[in-house]
Amino acid sequence: MSGVVRPAAVPAAHARPLRVCLVGPSLDILGGQAIILDRLRRGLESVPGLEVSFLPVNPRLPGPLAALQRVKYVRTVVTTIAYVASLLRHLRHVDVVHAFSASYWSFLLAPVPAICVGRLFGKAVILNYRSGEADDHLANWTSATRFARLAHAIVVPSDYLVDVFARYGLRARSIFNFVETERIPFRSRGGARLQFLSNRNLEPLYNVGCSIRAFGQVQRDVPDAELSIAGDGAERPRLEALVRELGLRHVRFLGRVPPTEMPALYDAADVYINSPDIDNMPNSIIEAFAAGLPVVTTDAGGIPYIVRHESNALMVASGDADALGRAALRLVQEPALAERLAAVGRTECLERYVWPAVRDAWMRLYRDVARQARGASLPSQPDAA
Repeated sequence: MSGVVRPAAVPAAHARPLRVCLVGPSLDILGGQAIILDRLRRGLESVPGLEVSFLPVNPRLPGPLAALQRVKYVRTVVTTIAYVASLLRHLRHVDVVHAFSASYWSFLLAPVPAICVGRLFGKAVILNYRSGEADDHLANWTSATRFARLAHAIVVPSDYLVDVFARYGLRARSIFNFVETERIPFRSRGGARLQFLSNRNLEPLYNVGCSIRAFGQVQRDVPDAELSIAGDGAERPRLEALVRELGLRHVRFLGRVPPTEMPALYDAADVYINSPDIDNMPNSIIEAFAAGLPVVTTDAGGIPYIVRHESNALMVASGDADALGRAALRLVQEPALAERLAAVGRTECLERYVWPAVRDAWMRLYRDVARQARGASLPSQPDAA
């Protein structure tokens, strides 16, 4: 053997993690965006080669300044100042800015500052638009399309919004919402279906009143039927008055329910009822699928992109409380139908709306936009485990 001593192999230097900052509402604002963002953050934190941070668009002010956030109008000004200051401090140190977005004024106050500061610092920017009001927003707020074009990528949670953005000359791609099925108990429903569940904020666009009127039809035929309404909002007094006006019994307004307590409500329910006038891709329907709950819903916005009538749920026209009530009664009176719909919904949830199904799509997008923004100087990242 040769006496030449070969140098030991030097391990390749590890590539620097790809630094992604999620920007959006914290759980102090209990709603779909905040819940989905928190769920995505926790998922991404487990991905090798990724360093994840979070900047809330609703930061809490420290000490005595917190009192200003309880004063109407003043809170908007001081919160916006604190939010923009946090963007200026933090975004210079990341590679990708992932900005969650609703519509109208929320669009201007939340994602737009993140987009502008991200571009100022030469960072990759993703606009993650999640509002079912996109069509009206883009049609009537011309500034929305101009700011959206500043993003390196527009991501939406449904093919419905891909089609909406295309009508305004904007290319969007869909990455679906996902649910943590391990946190949602699954059971096969059998026998009587008496427990109905509604889980939407009590705001006009969700038209919970339609669900209440539909439940009234159910209760005429099934006097012991019960309805639990999880959520709160400006419509609550009017909806409580509607329950009294219709003479309904066994209707419970649960108010604001933390995400950690929702799995127990899904588990206790026998039918999920949903009646928005405007919607995109309601996570609550997917969570009902995961729980094995048969679903009856109206066809607002993007719902027909995830619900197929008499295949994985029953679906009726938006605002038609009579049709919704008749469909709900079918789920009570036809247990075989309800079981079949729930089984198909559960299967589709496990195939399309779970973390492994969407994780790699986010990682590919983060790498692509980072290279687009910074060129080949950014080291390539390993695939998600």
